[in-house]
Amino acid sequence: MYKCFGLKRIFSRAAVLILLAAICCGALFPLRYGISSAAEASAERPVPLPVIMYHSVCEKAPADYIVSPLQLENDLIWLKDHGYTSVSAQQLIDYTNKNGELPQKPVLITFDDGFYNNLSIALPLLEKYDMCAIVSIVGKYTDDYAPADPHADAYSYLTWEDISQLIASNRIEIGSHTYDMHSRDSRRQGCAINPDETPEQYSYTLNMDIGLLNTELHDSCGISPVVFAYPFGALCRESLPVLRDNGIKISLTCREGMNYITRSPDCLYGIFRNNRSGLVSTEEYMSELTKELPESQ
Repeated sequence: MYKCFGLKRIFSRAAVLILLAAICCGALFPLRYGISSAAEASAERPVPLPVIMYHSVCEKAPADYIVSPLQLENDLIWLKDHGYTSVSAQQLIDYTNKNGELPQKPVLITFDDGFYNNLSIALPLLEKYDMCAIVSIVGKYTDDYAPADPHADAYSYLTWEDISQLIASNRIEIGSHTYDMHSRDSRRQGCAINPDETPEQYSYTLNMDIGLLNTELHDSCGISPVVFAYPFGALCRESLPVLRDNGIKISLTCREGMNYITRSPDCLYGIFRNNRSGLVSTEEYMSELTKELPESQ
């Protein structure tokens, strides 16, 4: 009798524990899954970002790094007709820092090397179609070449006064393309580290170069660049700490492909870009630029 009573008491306790566990599970699992579902629902998908890399825009014969004014205009018309909105570097920085939104179909337009025709030809077209762009300059070109041959669409580079005009348009952000590392020779490829160079030596060299252009942009135009374009796309891991230390928040490569922008600022380092060759039509280029986009876009 006592044994039976003891068993009943044990089973009763077990039943109570099972019941409590069932109640807890019934109460907690929906809450847990509810939180998970809410988190999943609120999680934002990466935003596809195609990036165009232009160089010179002039009436010379089209080449790999030269497009005609008509080609540029046709490109901008295509983007407009297909629902794209150009975005600025600051918009991308704000978005990755969880401040602001991006348009449904963003596109980033960039120009490398700092040709004068970016001001004389490209800017009026950007204004006409309500778009913005990044122009990355080479400091030595502005110091040495621009004053010698000023304001020729076919070959001149931007002067400091020209750069100030671009900034004043509120459509152009100025990026760094190094002060004097835009070269390919036996000594160095762009701003990549040399095989016989220590990380400390490289860091000093790149810091001096980037710092010089930063100083000249600040003193001549009142800005500090937040965008860096690797010359020839020659990048190396040792460059990233130097870029960060110099206030760079976006780095542009020459590797082609689609970018996917998240709410993490780190996604803006190593941006892919598709070079706009003047040897292909707008339709051919845009087809290649957007081939990785989902069909819904």
